[in-house]
Amino acid sequence: MKFTISQRILAGLSVALFVSLSSACEEKKEAETKPVHPKVAKLKLLPGFEAEHLYSPSENENGSWVAMTFDDKGRMITSDQYGWLYRLEVPAKESGDSLRIERLKVGDLKPALNDTSAFKIGMGYAQGLLYAFNSLYVMVNHWGNEEFEKTSGLYRLQDLDGDDQFESITLIKSLHGAGEHGPHSVVLAPDGKSIYVVAGNHTDVPEMDAYRHPKVWQEDNLFPLIKDPRGHANDRMAPGGWIAKINPEGTTWELVSAGYRNPYDIAFNEQGELFTYDSDMEWDFGMPWYRPTRICHVTSGSEYGWRTGNSKWSPYYPDNLSPVINIGQGSPTNLIHGKNAKFPAKYQKALFASDWSFGIIYAIFLSPDGASYSAEPQEFLSGVPLPLTDGIFGPDGSLYFLTGGRRLESDLYRVTYSGDESVAAPAVAAATEPATIRKQLEAYHGAPQAGAVDFAWPYLSHADRFVRYAARMAVEHQLVSEWQAKALAEKQPVALTQSMIALSRHGNKNQKDAALKALASVDYKALSEMQQIDLLRAMELVMLRMGAPTGGVKTQVVAYLNEAYPANSNKLNRGLSKLLVYLDDPKGTEKTLALLENAKDDPIEKTASASSDLILRNPQYGMDIAGMLSKVPPAQQTYLATVLSEAKTGWTPDMHEKYFAWFNKAFDYKGGVSYVGFVNKARQAALTHVPKDKLAYYDKLSGGELLTNSGNDLANNAPAPKGPGRQWKVEEALTLVEGDSSVRNFQQGKDMFAATRCVSCHAMQGEGGGIGPDLTQLGTRFSKKDMLEAIIDPNKVVSDQYASTVFTMKDGSSIVGRLTNETDDAYTIFQNPFAPEVTRTIPKSEVVSTKYSYISLMFPGLVNRLNEEELKDLLAYLMAGGNEGNEVFKAGE
Repeated sequence: MKFTISQRILAGLSVALFVSLSSACEEKKEAETKPVHPKVAKLKLLPGFEAEHLYSPSENENGSWVAMTFDDKGRMITSDQYGWLYRLEVPAKESGDSLRIERLKVGDLKPALNDTSAFKIGMGYAQGLLYAFNSLYVMVNHWGNEEFEKTSGLYRLQDLDGDDQFESITLIKSLHGAGEHGPHSVVLAPDGKSIYVVAGNHTDVPEMDAYRHPKVWQEDNLFPLIKDPRGHANDRMAPGGWIAKINPEGTTWELVSAGYRNPYDIAFNEQGELFTYDSDMEWDFGMPWYRPTRICHVTSGSEYGWRTGNSKWSPYYPDNLSPVINIGQGSPTNLIHGKNAKFPAKYQKALFASDWSFGIIYAIFLSPDGASYSAEPQEFLSGVPLPLTDGIFGPDGSLYFLTGGRRLESDLYRVTYSGDESVAAPAVAAATEPATIRKQLEAYHGAPQAGAVDFAWPYLSHADRFVRYAARMAVEHQLVSEWQAKALAEKQPVALTQSMIALSRHGNKNQKDAALKALASVDYKALSEMQQIDLLRAMELVMLRMGAPTGGVKTQVVAYLNEAYPANSNKLNRGLSKLLVYLDDPKGTEKTLALLENAKDDPIEKTASASSDLILRNPQYGMDIAGMLSKVPPAQQTYLATVLSEAKTGWTPDMHEKYFAWFNKAFDYKGGVSYVGFVNKARQAALTHVPKDKLAYYDKLSGGELLTNSGNDLANNAPAPKGPGRQWKVEEALTLVEGDSSVRNFQQGKDMFAATRCVSCHAMQGEGGGIGPDLTQLGTRFSKKDMLEAIIDPNKVVSDQYASTVFTMKDGSSIVGRLTNETDDAYTIFQNPFAPEVTRTIPKSEVVSTKYSYISLMFPGLVNRLNEEELKDLLAYLMAGGNEGNEVFKAGE
């Protein structure tokens, strides 16, 4: 509990101001010529754009919609995440016509729109819809049950008798996987001749007829494997999420790309290039392998390096590709391109990426950059809350988007442009020379072809990363006997590195020594940093795929690596440390420990949305971010400590003392919910390599006494609810506490004041935080109902004196924070309730406008972990003002 109690207090103390502000708002409303829907009023739109609220499926008992498409008659088809398909006739803007909706008849099932008694569902549970080839393609995401017997897979629905309904259902391909990381979107190819499908990493790759992404995938990481301590995706191995191309009948499937975590949607730009919006693993916040949500360019045969647990590849590795842009924390859902929009030209060339968690649609402006693209982001539209699920540009050029998912409140909106800029279609730019070369190389992907090796080989050393990758893919699709000798004889360092990567993936293990000797013959100092990273990665892959070197070759490789270690680069030190520790080099252990003691992290790479900007957009997810940012773990040290967990040689007692003491300090940092578990797993692995008579000592030194058996959470003295909790509603909580006349438990009430984090921001009897008002006198002014409303629904009343401020910037972005100071030139804000001392200065010259946020700084749901008795004790503690002598805590009085 943080600010809502204070908001109630200040609302009472500031009646005059509240009335004044309310009157001003009413005058503004009266001056408007037409009413604004309250859900539209909460949207932040760019100048010239207008939004309409068209329909609320959830309010009409039609579920929570997550997918949409338009048919050949301009009608919208949608799907409830856990139910039916619907068809809508959407009226033109300002036509005055009403929206018409029906449940689609599929097979023999078509109950009335509001017939809730119908048990069987004909078709639905879709997370991808596409109308093409006189058919409706439905990507079902479902394990199957009595209500809906169909399971995950791609289905084709057809109207064969001309009655404008779909009586024909054909299962194109069954897919093994369901849930939020299951099968997702279906998209028509730019040439109108084929279809692309995308699935998350909990969906097995089915047998394909062809593979542009070669079917030789492995985990490929020497970094000591630690699977997620909380169990997520522990049985999901390479290649992760994937994208495939199929023909209209679904009789031929070709794997195009893989290595994603959970790409929900894909989109082609005006040049016919494909993109996806991949998700992050929020439990990895603060870990060196954390990767933010990102836009990826889906080229032929591309790999993007998702692996389970801590084994995700660095985006710098040459055997995967780097993203076009990192977006930041979030939950990607929809990705569409503006080529069909009736928007200004720059938006017709943009990708529109929707984030479910924080309610933002980003416009991603792509610029050709070599064989790929660079990008600039803009916050196109946002709202709080706004759980975005899907979007599409309609036949009228308007943007239609849905909110909902996870049975949340669901709505359909339309966005149109009414500004002064031209909406004429811009010319399509010609492909760059590197992009043309990449396309030529991609023609050799898929199967052996005459002349492929000779054409591709010179491009293995091309300056452009995407060209080099496409060239290696072209080589890998040819018979290894055609290019193995050429690879081992290669002298050009970049081409040699690329060819050794290819050989490690396709060659015979008896080529191990020759491959490593060739790599160790390269003049390392003459390479750029990125070329050095590539070479180290090539060595790693040879050892992983073909085995560790022995004898003279091992001696040569260890000496080669030691000469370069330590480096002046965190990226290089990661690669060098894990190679030398893997090779059991004592000097590698010694050098890595020395680095661990003083390693500093690189500056945080810029993302479209800074983490601190997201805290107040969604308190549920923002609380985790806030906790992490209050004390961010040292990522480079964490990496090196994990590497050392497998070091078996080179230790001295003094070194062990320093190493295990590091773990004890590491548990003080705040990361994602798996942070402590990851660090503890590394600690436990390291303890297996110490002398048995020192095991108990090092276990205690490294913080073993602080941990639970699972290691997921610190077992410190902080109070925690016993639960089980529930999603408390004001009415049921009020009935509970008002009907209670029992003597309450003071200590449990005080503990719950801490467990719900009230104490972080509020003081009681002189103890606690100072961000919000002191609550000692709370019970003398407010009723139990007031308190419960403030705790459970903190956004109901947001006093301007404790509200966040939304700053709209000149570049179209927005910043949310609590205003703490203002000068003639700048605003000063804090964004993290857990670290109010960390402030941010915003120059007024960069700000277009400011307004109060609708969202409280107090996080909702903080009492949802409490059981009935714990909730009663917390309310008693608040009513008593933290006074143990209050009568509510005394028996017989």
